Amino acid sequence: MALSSVPDADFIRPTTSFWQDLIPVGDPKGDLTPPFRYGYPAKLPDGRALLLPLRKLPDGTRAAASLIANQAAFSVVDALVDVMAPLASERGAEHIVGLPTLGLAFAPLIAQRLGHPNFIPMGYSRKFWYEDNLSEPVHSITSPDKTKRLFLDPSMLPRLAGLRVVIVDDAISSGSTILSAFTLLSKLDCEVVGIVVAMRQGLVWKSALEAKFPGSSDLVAGAISAPLFERVTDGWSPLKGSFEDTANGSGAH
Repeated sequence: MALSSVPDADFIRPTTSFWQDLIPVGDPKGDLTPPFRYGYPAKLPDGRALLLPLRKLPDGTRAAASLIANQAAFSVVDALVDVMAPLASERGAEHIVGLPTLGLAFAPLIAQRLGHPNFIPMGYSRKFWYEDNLSEPVHSITSPDKTKRLFLDPSMLPRLAGLRVVIVDDAISSGSTILSAFTLLSKLDCEVVGIVVAMRQGLVWKSALEAKFPGSSDLVAGAISAPLFERVTDGWSPLKGSFEDTANGSGAH
């Protein structure tokens, strides 16, 4: 039977039931090995795992593990913030800058955990009082529209003045969104001392950041990691060179 005629031949399923629970330590579902079918168990530092759905990328031959924070259970978001907030604190964050869209699910919670009175949101929607010089073009692996721009409200400038800031987003993959934020903030009176994400996806982002801001990839830390995947006969296998932990393809945390 041809592969294309087999139900679920791409080993991709609707995401309805994903991101709702964490897999306990010791549960076999948290220790699956390649090839992966339908989901990838990304490990948290404490040994629990979050099963991420696999999404086929537009080229049809690769897939990415997906995290959609505003569809996740509150308990899952809280568990990720439990890891992310100390990472931001270790980097000396005096203010948190949250990136749209899904980074805004984490940024205010992290700022609150650190005892900050508020956080600084960036956005894709331009208000009439925004200024061109406080924006940067951006596109991402899941949002290929190259006309989108990242904006900072001019009224947020006093909050940034002279402070050490940490950028927070849901994931880093191509590095494009983070790079746009870093580029914009580098023009302002603040110092980016950290980049904290819920998920590090693949490794492409490293070269993207290093090309423009040498050493900046060392600022990145995340709660979970996932490789990119290539299609194989029985599912999806981690793409060589897209992860750091060659023992299990999970990526270092």
